[in-house]
Amino acid sequence: MKIWIAPQAAAAIPSDLPDIEFAVYDGTTEPPGVEDVDVWVPTLMPVPEIPELLSRMKRLRLIQTVTAGVEPYRPHVPEGVVLCNARGVHDAGTAEWAVGAMISVLREFPGFTADQLAGQWRYHHTGVLADSTVLIVGYGSIGEALERRLAGFEVNVVRVARTVRDGVHAEADLPALLPEADVVVLLVPATQATAGFVDADFLARMKDGAVLVNAARGSVVDTTALVAELNSGRLRAAVDVTDPEPLPPGHPLWSAPGLFLTPHVAGSTPASTRRAIELVRAQLLRFRAGEPLVNVISGVY
Repeated sequence: MKIWIAPQAAAAIPSDLPDIEFAVYDGTTEPPGVEDVDVWVPTLMPVPEIPELLSRMKRLRLIQTVTAGVEPYRPHVPEGVVLCNARGVHDAGTAEWAVGAMISVLREFPGFTADQLAGQWRYHHTGVLADSTVLIVGYGSIGEALERRLAGFEVNVVRVARTVRDGVHAEADLPALLPEADVVVLLVPATQATAGFVDADFLARMKDGAVLVNAARGSVVDTTALVAELNSGRLRAAVDVTDPEPLPPGHPLWSAPGLFLTPHVAGSTPASTRRAIELVRAQLLRFRAGEPLVNVISGVY
């Protein structure tokens, strides 16, 4: 069995299985033995020319990503190839980032940091997470991890997902829920259905002073509409993802007031790396043994 594996997951290769041949591939060099690859574990950042690359992988049977999102690969997966994501791997890091981001905005930490650098003492009251309503849009495994971390902050959590279940609202309920939320956290996957999901109408329904937290994908939010709301001072936001991404110099988001921005680092943690290695190792052993795989992507996700 021949495997291409991302550098950050190379430690997942079992050392006691001589029939496994692997090559570390980061997408920056000529692909090694492209026609003989059985399993591909891509890098965190998508490699160039994915459709063309997949068309040359004649023996490919499994793509196991180290990300929860699979949008760069899903439209191009050849027939007969199984696609699996890394559901659960980045839950802790992303949930932790979301909590830190909403607190940073509400307690105005970026502004106080700027004051510190300028040597200014500007005492004033700030917002607070306690007693607020946090609306989680896209309540899956990361949403569950976020709610666990919010348990000690004395907040009211409202859940929304595509799949309605006990305690979880439908997306159709959002128009009624958005005006009541102090913080709206986006955790939906990037799909055709979620492209531009948070548009001008969505943002207009949020209450004055509310905070939008995007830990999903940049394509989920209409950037122009978000910039307009930030510039008006009506809403604030914390985003780890942008559209476009990386954010180019001079883009209006850089200077938008009330915005806390990080460069897609929510899941980039040692915990995520450890969990990715554990997942990939277990998945490779299942695949080698012909056992059922986990996190198989089929239908909607």
